Amino acid sequence: MNVLVVGAGIGGLTLALELHQAGIPCRVLEAAPALEPIGAGINLLPHAVRNLDRLDVAGRLEAVGVETGESVFFNRFGQLVYREPLGRLAGYGHPQISVHRGDVQLTLLAAVRERLGADAVALGRRVVRTDDDGRRVAVTVEDTATGARGTEHATVVAACDGIHSAVRAQFYPDEGPPLYSGVTMWRGVTPWRPFLSGASMVRAGWLASGKMVIYPVRDGINEAGEQLVNWVAEVERPRPARRDWNRTGRLEDFIDVFADWHFDWLDVPALIRGAGKILEYPMVDQDPLPRWTFGAVTLLGDAAHPMVPRGSNGAGQAVLDAYALRTALESAPDPRTALLRYEQERLPATASVVRTNRIRPPDTILKEVYERTGDRPFDRIEDVISTEEMAAISDDYKKVAAYDKELVNRRE
Repeated sequence: MNVLVVGAGIGGLTLALELHQAGIPCRVLEAAPALEPIGAGINLLPHAVRNLDRLDVAGRLEAVGVETGESVFFNRFGQLVYREPLGRLAGYGHPQISVHRGDVQLTLLAAVRERLGADAVALGRRVVRTDDDGRRVAVTVEDTATGARGTEHATVVAACDGIHSAVRAQFYPDEGPPLYSGVTMWRGVTPWRPFLSGASMVRAGWLASGKMVIYPVRDGINEAGEQLVNWVAEVERPRPARRDWNRTGRLEDFIDVFADWHFDWLDVPALIRGAGKILEYPMVDQDPLPRWTFGAVTLLGDAAHPMVPRGSNGAGQAVLDAYALRTALESAPDPRTALLRYEQERLPATASVVRTNRIRPPDTILKEVYERTGDRPFDRIEDVISTEEMAAISDDYKKVAAYDKELVNRRE
C-alpha cells in the first residue's frame, strides 16, 4: 500500500507523519512552488496537541508559539465579562498553543523531510484529477512551472488540498458557492508588549458592532521583550470578499469600527495600525457533504469540512482527521474499507462542529451580553448573565468539538 497526499498544509503534513509512524509509505504533492510563513495566528487545542505530541512535534511547536493560559471575554467598552483557564492551567494533560500558522506548517514540513526524506514533499505539483480503476488510483499532476502533465499512481489518495480543493470539485462539480455568514474578518500580526497575563486569548465586542480576537503567537521577538500579537477584526458586511486566505485587506475598510477601543489594558486601534500587512477573508463555510470517500480517494481537513473560523478549531479538526485515517488504514482489512471507516467516524463529528460554529461557538457568550445590555456598559456582569451560564456555553462547545477535558485526558 502507498498513499498519495494532496496538499502540504497542516492536515496533509500531519497525515504524512502519521502514515510514516505507522509504516505506510506516502508522498505529498503541493501546488505551491515554495512554502513560506504566510497567514496569521491559529490555536492548537489540547486534543490536537495530544496527537502532535505522539508524533514528537508538539515540543517544537511550543518552542515557536505561546502556551495559552486563559480565555478572556470583554464587551466593546473593555469591561471584563468572563475568564477561564486553558490548556494545562485548566487541568488538561497537554497545552493549548497559540502560534503563527506559517510556523506550524514549516515545523511540520521540516519533520516530514527529516523522517521521510528530502523528496517526500514535491512542490509545484498541482493535482488536476483522480481516476480510480478499482485496483489503484491514477492521479493527473500538472507541473505549475511548465504546465506539463503526467500521471502518478497510488493505492490511496487523501485530498488535503484546502478550501479550493480540486478533488472535492471533481466529485461535487455542481456544489454551490460558499455560504456567507454576513461577517468579514481582517487579520494581522503586530509586535506589541505583553498585555493581561502575557498568555491571554481575548474575545471582545460582538459582530453587530464589531468584534476582536487577540492573542500572542510568539514570545520575545526583540530586545524590548515584545510579543508577536495576532489580531482578528470581525465586522458585519453585506457582501463577502473573495475567499482567499492571503487576500490583502485595507485598513480604511474597517478601522472606523474600532477607533474608540482604547482600554487600560490595550490600545486596539494602535495594535491594528501596527501590523505590517492586513489580510481580508469572508467568514464562510459549506454545508456538510453526504460523503467524502469515492473508492480509494477521500477528503481531509478543509477540503472535507470547511467551517466558519470561530471556535479556534479548524486546524485541530484536520489533525484529528489525520489520526483517524491512519488508524483506519492500520486496522481495516483493505484500504477501501479503511476509507469508509474513516469517513464514518469523522464525517458526522466534523459536520456537528461546522453547524455549531454557525450558531453557538464559545463567543456566543458575547452575543448574550450584547443583546441583554443593548450594547451598553454594565454595572455588574452578574446582573446580566451568570457565570454558570457562560461556563455552560463554553463547556457545550468543548463537547461538540471533542476537547472536553475528561474525554481528552481519558485518551492520554
